Amino acid sequence: MNPSSASTDAPKESLGILLGLVRTELVRAMEAQIAAKGMDLRYIQFIILKRLAVLGPMTATELARSVELDGGAMTRQLDQLESKGYLRRCPHEQDRRALRIELTAEGNALWQELTSCNDRVLAAAQRSLSDAERKRLHTYLERVLSALRDKD
Repeated sequence: MNPSSASTDAPKESLGILLGLVRTELVRAMEAQIAAKGMDLRYIQFIILKRLAVLGPMTATELARSVELDGGAMTRQLDQLESKGYLRRCPHEQDRRALRIELTAEGNALWQELTSCNDRVLAAAQRSLSDAERKRLHTYLERVLSALRDKD
């Protein structure tokens, strides 16, 4: 048996395992980029800042749903990010009982700085793909996500 055929005969990871491994490596690479900048920030906190920067202010419930955290975990993350001065809780305009979470100027500046880290990690992850392959991969992943979210 020649070595090249052994690699093609090896069993492939399942889609679920492969997606999980890719996510783990993306998280690891992003946290390494953040640590290299000397920042005390976890990946989930980066994602929270990213969601607020991209989608704008929202309630804690909406934010928790968008990053897939339960309420208690979201409260802990918000407390930490607020204590660092990256976000603030403001009264909601339409609902007196709710608070709206928004980035502070410091949080927005941090997001701008971390964008280049995120871009480097994603570029490295896709460096073996052509532009056409990158577009197809993105399209395929959007379709898989849509199919999984479709309840009908």
